[in-house]
Amino acid sequence: MKRIEAVVEIAAPATVVWAELSAVAAYPTWNPFITRFEGELRPGAQVEVRIAPPGGRPMTFRPTITDVQDGTRLEWLGKLLMSGIFDGRHSFHVEHIAPDRSRLTQTEEFSGVLVPLMPKTLDKARRGFDEMNEALRLRAEGAFAGPIAG
Repeated sequence: MKRIEAVVEIAAPATVVWAELSAVAAYPTWNPFITRFEGELRPGAQVEVRIAPPGGRPMTFRPTITDVQDGTRLEWLGKLLMSGIFDGRHSFHVEHIAPDRSRLTQTEEFSGVLVPLMPKTLDKARRGFDEMNEALRLRAEGAFAGPIAG
């Protein structure tokens, strides 16, 4: 098993971060890593996700939502062809730190026979996590601050 993780602190309440993270239909407008997300955020739902890893080829896959805890957690499980080849359990965890501060942790645990053969793919995914987290930070902080009066 191989685990990758990216963490970012955000100067916005957890409710604002969750609102932006869970508005998956808006991903194409701001998310550099997950460029499309179609489907319902409910356990058991199969969704369609398109990722564009930095320096890698975009790919579309159809994971199953395994956990949604409104305001704090979203998780899915994706599989390449069949279980045991290249599986990824992806999660987002939003933590309340202070009234105007939160932390987002994006994690994926990879398992399967192909995992040891794909270190470059996992590194590109890790960089994609960082890019998405930063874009979400900017979006949530902008939403929290509101429009600047000119």
